Amino acid sequence: MNMTQPIQEQDRFVQKEGHLVSDMGGEKVMMSIQSGRYYNLGSTGGHIWELIAEERTLAELVDALASEYEIDPEICRVQVVQFLEHLTREGLINVTRGE
Repeated sequence: MNMTQPIQEQDRFVQKEGHLVSDMGGEKVMMSIQSGRYYNLGSTGGHIWELIAEERTLAELVDALASEYEIDPEICRVQVVQFLEHLTREGLINVTRGE
């Protein structure tokens, strides 16, 4: 995916296969089997990771998280986009551009 294009509301995200994920004190820690690299997703990142076990749009993720954590949807959107961009750069998720 070309990351020069900003993430849009209808873009869809889903986990790639091949990761071991475990809970450590309320935070999700993940290892990529392919690269052998470890990632601490934290608690919120871990929740996003769980949500994208099934394909979700950015809008769906922001709706779910903003209501659950009771934060402003715009602030939530910025943080979710940053996290998804990081996962994309690391090759951990598949992204389908919305129409």
